Amino acid sequence: MWETAAAGFSAMGSEARLRVLKTLVRAGDSGLTVGEIRDRTGIAPSTLAHHLKFLAAGGLVEQEKVGRSTINRARFDELRNLAQFILSECCADAVKKAANDG
Repeated sequence: MWETAAAGFSAMGSEARLRVLKTLVRAGDSGLTVGEIRDRTGIAPSTLAHHLKFLAAGGLVEQEKVGRSTINRARFDELRNLAQFILSECCADAVKKAANDG
């Protein structure tokens, strides 16, 4: 899980990629075309393609060819896994310390 988590967090490692990912999260399961993402983020097409490739390689975005368009969708299952990974040990040391202090 560490390797998968590192790849996912690395894929989000820029302000532009975070903006793209948040835009896809807002769009929900229907996803967005590259043009729609461009319109919503203002990111240039060539740069946007690079960021989408990074997010897809990190497992956070899936791309589906539909006719001449590519629909991009956030992978909510992977985003939940990352959130769970980072929060899985939340406050464990504080609880342990409280038990020892009591």
